[in-house]
Amino acid sequence: MDKKSTSWGKVSSWYDELVNDSDSYQSKVILPNLLRILDIKEGEKVLDVACGQGYFSSEMAKKGAKVEGFDISPELIKLAQARKEKNISYKVGAADAPLPYANESFDKAIIILALQNIKDAAKAVEEIGRVLKKGGRFVMVLNHPTFRIPQGSDWGFDEKGQFRKEYEYMSEKKVEIVMNPGKEKQGKKSEKTYSFHRPLQLYFKYLTKAGFVATRLEEWISHKESQKGPRKVAEDAARKEIPLFMMIEGKRV
Repeated sequence: MDKKSTSWGKVSSWYDELVNDSDSYQSKVILPNLLRILDIKEGEKVLDVACGQGYFSSEMAKKGAKVEGFDISPELIKLAQARKEKNISYKVGAADAPLPYANESFDKAIIILALQNIKDAAKAVEEIGRVLKKGGRFVMVLNHPTFRIPQGSDWGFDEKGQFRKEYEYMSEKKVEIVMNPGKEKQGKKSEKTYSFHRPLQLYFKYLTKAGFVATRLEEWISHKESQKGPRKVAEDAARKEIPLFMMIEGKRV
């Protein structure tokens, strides 16, 4: 498969609006937790792998970090560069190929909601391990690999409330994702990308093989609430019990 087929470049404008929405998961859930965990110090060098349009790069730079952003999509990198942020440099390239950085040149690294879209995730983690200093920290955030399986999980509802249905989990798979299903229902063409489901144990194997020790795992829930209706109470309760995202931190040894 062509690596570029997993890029979100063709929907860059839509994705930029989505991420920068003031009520997005990126804004309300991921960013505050990420900054808390990273605890950035002035002058630290941070690598943002699969940085997209630079949303998290920008926020880390505001905390005093010197940031390198890296993404396969020229369209998204162009959006990032247009913001002309200080202390940030961007490059175009694939995360699962040799990164254009020297060994042990970064204090911290992140990959946010992207590892599940990268074909050779093991190689991506290996390269991050190579460019991190000994003792450096790596933070990945994933769509929860247990509860959010593309075309393998769904919501259900019974007399006890709303629950999560799982059809499969242990098997790795590649899933085609239609970016705008509404268009296809109208007979129009929608851009597609791919997502890769992997069981949780694989991410820990990637870390171990790349020279990391796993130091922290957190699961993050939705901040949103349903509108008034007969299932509002059940839906809001389920949001607090079924996490959307998983954060895994590794320390380079």
